[in-house]
Amino acid sequence: MTDDTRHESDVPTAAASSPDATPTPPAWRGWALFLAAMAATFLLGLLAASIVQRRMEAQRQPPREPIDRLEADSAKWAVNYPRQYDRYRLMSDSTTRTEYGGADPRDLLEETPANVVLFAGYGFAKAYKQARGHVWAVEDVTRTERISPKSPATCWTCKSPDVVRLLDQMRPEDFYAQPFDAFRAKGNPGDAKAITHPIGCLDCHEPATMRLRITRPALREAFVRQGRDIEKVSHQEMRSLVCAQCHVEYYFQGKGNYLTFPWDEGLQVEQIEAYYEKAGFTDWTHAVSKSPMVKMQHPDYELYTAGIHAYRNVACADCHMPYRTEGGVKFTDHDLQSPLLNVANSCAVCHRWGEEEIQQRVVAIQRKVHEARGRAERTLVEAHFDIAAAEQAGAGDDELREVRRLVRGAQLRWDFVAAHNGMGFHAPQECMRVLQAALDLAGQSRVAAARILARHGITEPVRYPDYSTKAKATAVLAAFLEGKPPELIARP
Repeated sequence: MTDDTRHESDVPTAAASSPDATPTPPAWRGWALFLAAMAATFLLGLLAASIVQRRMEAQRQPPREPIDRLEADSAKWAVNYPRQYDRYRLMSDSTTRTEYGGADPRDLLEETPANVVLFAGYGFAKAYKQARGHVWAVEDVTRTERISPKSPATCWTCKSPDVVRLLDQMRPEDFYAQPFDAFRAKGNPGDAKAITHPIGCLDCHEPATMRLRITRPALREAFVRQGRDIEKVSHQEMRSLVCAQCHVEYYFQGKGNYLTFPWDEGLQVEQIEAYYEKAGFTDWTHAVSKSPMVKMQHPDYELYTAGIHAYRNVACADCHMPYRTEGGVKFTDHDLQSPLLNVANSCAVCHRWGEEEIQQRVVAIQRKVHEARGRAERTLVEAHFDIAAAEQAGAGDDELREVRRLVRGAQLRWDFVAAHNGMGFHAPQECMRVLQAALDLAGQSRVAAARILARHGITEPVRYPDYSTKAKATAVLAAFLEGKPPELIARP
């Protein structure tokens, strides 16, 4: 007997028997997709918010608080420009150093004792240090031994934005004509004439708009004499001209010590020399050779204009104040320093070599200029002693006039390179040309002095004193200043 009875579970269903049937997905998969979508939506929302925030940051924001048009205290600007002020304060670090620069106030008379002889009878033979950052400007100018009771107020001009405030109250000629000590802080916090704030925001910016502007009369006046309108220059050029208010060659004109840029003939060293010759200007009489001398200050702008970066329309700020980015904000770095201390943001923006290679290339150029500078200064020192030897031999002023003129021109050219910052890097070819001219003129001076010595019966070599250290060079200078110079010639 066959049992045809079957259980329900034994009967195959259509789903189970169909090979094309789709299995039912597990329930957790739907929740996973839902949560993934939620997470993606959340992340996209964060990204959108970040983009909006960065765009808002990047927009020029109006100042939170108004700044007085003559506010000399840069700390008061920080409420509106905290990033710039934080970077500005980094210039208080006086330990940064490169091979030929940085903010380390090293003694340049110790490093190069020849300077003591080259500036004999002038303030730079007493004190000559590497400049520190801008935030030290007031302290450093009030402490240097080059400032004396006879120093004019003109020496304050590039040291403080308080000068901008004072020039708003008086004419430039009235400010320059006063003594330096008239504006020195004397402990009275209410003294409106006291200069206390170091180089800062007001020196270069208009407070309400932050527009770059020229605040020092000497640069404006130099443009006028050249027939140029400084108000029509481009913003990019202005990013160098605000530096050129101070980083230039200048002199104090006339009894009123009126600050003047000798640019009427042009910016090359020969054109500046022609200006001084026409004006009959002399800074001091050399204590060793009795030559009428001109001291170059720091002709950074003049040499910059002769270099490749100026030709390519690269401004001073592009290298010394490169842009920084924080979040969505791009701003100018106000920690002014050597580009070698910030290669990634300065040099490497344009030059696609590695940072180490860039450093090596720059320093290699500087070493060549330094070597050429050293040859020129050694020849110049000996030229000064040669002239002093000729005077000891009996040569008079008329006989020595031409040889003194030659050493004046030679040292002016040497100092044009030596006094500027950067050890020649701003315009290496121009620096080498100028140093070669300095060496040539110094050599001519020595040949002329040798002929004078021969006419007076001196044929033995000049006995050059030892100036190999600052102490020895200072002792030699002291002997000349006291009227008891060492004997430089072997008398027959």
